[in-house]
Amino acid sequence: MNGLYLYCLREGTINSPAISAKGIDGKGEIFIFPYRGLEAIISRVSLDEFGSEEMQRKAREDLNWIKEKGVAHERVIEEAMINNGKLISAVPMRFGVIFKDETKLIESLDSNYAGIKRVLESIRDKQEWSVKAYLMDSGKFTQAIKEKNETVKEKEKEIASLPEGMAFFMEEELKQVIANEVNMELNSSADTLFDRLTRQSSASVKCNILAKELTGKREPMVLNAAYLVSEGKIESFKHEVEGLKQQLYEKGLCLECSGPWPAFNFTGY
Repeated sequence: MNGLYLYCLREGTINSPAISAKGIDGKGEIFIFPYRGLEAIISRVSLDEFGSEEMQRKAREDLNWIKEKGVAHERVIEEAMINNGKLISAVPMRFGVIFKDETKLIESLDSNYAGIKRVLESIRDKQEWSVKAYLMDSGKFTQAIKEKNETVKEKEKEIASLPEGMAFFMEEELKQVIANEVNMELNSSADTLFDRLTRQSSASVKCNILAKELTGKREPMVLNAAYLVSEGKIESFKHEVEGLKQQLYEKGLCLECSGPWPAFNFTGY
């Protein structure tokens, strides 16, 4: 038995080009389902493979399957965002939204119609951009703290004035002080970065910090943020990112910016 897998919703366009990407099952074709000035981007999938219980089981037991399907899901959305070489607004669906048939799809579109239109309006002529910051050189960052942080400098003076035996035990306390100050400075740097780029965007959100196992990097992530940027401010946003890159590099931090992405963080579907 087949169902309808929903990738995204967009405003209806004239002569919408066919989507060449394969469906989430790797074989089904993508087709456009028009409804009241909207277009639902969907494909047919086997409910035996993509039913709710089966997907939950695979999410627990086969992370590679979920990763592969997640990439296919996003690939369709990215293609659906482009019409004749121009980016258009699209509301991306979370992974795994499936309807039993067209009747159920229409019922959902009808009941959520006003909200979908509001979201499309809120993201029209805007793009989502991702900014991630990593602690590239912990030694460099820590050394800067030692040289400039007054709390650390005061503790070092205190230790220097103590007898050798007592100073030994105070060294451990100093290490903890340095660690605390490093964490505080990292958080402050991340907050400053986030705020600077927020001023260049229409909306912004801090996302979850990802573990090294998920990023594939040795360096720890210190900021994971998404920004909704008006098309007219894209160049200003990029320029601000480039300026911040150099400032953060000198402190031992690495900044990565990528986009445009489907507006997952600003649509709520």
